[in-house]
Formats: sequence, structure tokens, C-alpha cells
Amino acid sequence: MSAKTKIVVLHMKELIYTAIFAALGILFVILLVMMFLPDKEKENTPASDSEVVETASLYIPGIYTTELVLGNQSIDVEVIVDKNNITSIRMVNLNDAVTTMYPLLQPTFDSICEQVYNQQSLEDITYTADSKYTSLVLLEAIQNSLNKAMGNR
Repeated sequence: MSAKTKIVVLHMKELIYTAIFAALGILFVILLVMMFLPDKEKENTPASDSEVVETASLYIPGIYTTELVLGNQSIDVEVIVDKNNITSIRMVNLNDAVTTMYPLLQPTFDSICEQVYNQQSLEDITYTADSKYTSLVLLEAIQNSLNKAMGNR
């Protein structure tokens, strides 16, 4: 007989490591497949009423602020919204120096807020000729905050 016998030596430690890495590799491939395949249940089910309402909401509920710099002082115009309504508008960090230097600021802001609460929009806001520029600055700050609430950053 001319067949030569081959002896293969396998170390138990190497076999265990190979089996563990093979199992982890298979598990990793299964997780990748599960993550990136689309769910058939979500594609076939019609949208529920709550999902339709969420897509039709006007604002992302929350508190949104815009910094307004007047001279060397800054104030924040804070707008609080829920899904479909403007619930609150206020000036934050308003100190006496700002109200003294800009006496039309607070009355103009109050007038604008009242109109916005009634209309729930910044369209057709009226203001006096005396407070034209103050009104425009405040309206721009409120609009910036509402743009953030709509998701238009």
C-alpha cells in the first residue's frame, strides 16, 4: 500500500473560537437582514385616524424662541404652540432698560399678541403708523419662531 496517512491536529481552543465567531457572524447577518428589509405589515395596512391627524397638524408642539437684539440689549420672543394653535407669545429677558429705551415695545407687542391669538395667523395684523417699525421687528421675530415650530429651519 502506497497511501500515505495524514494526521491533522486540531486544537480545542481554536475550534471553540471558530465556532463562536461563526455564530456571531451568522447572528450579525440575520440582524442586518431584519433591519433593512421593509416591513410588509406597515405597507399593507391603511393609515389610522391618529396617523392622518398627525400629518395634518400645523405645528410641532413645543416652545420656540427667537433672539431679538435691540441696541446692546437682547430679548427673546417665545412662542408656545400645540399641534394646531398658537397658545402663548411672550417676551423673555425683558428688563427695565429695554422698556425705558423702547416705550412702544410692550404696548405694540400686546396688541400684536391679541390679534394673533384671535386669528391664529400673522396675516392681516394691523398696527398704528407710530409703531410701524416696532411692529415689523416683533412680527419678524414671531414669524421666525413659528417657522421653527413648522419645521422650516
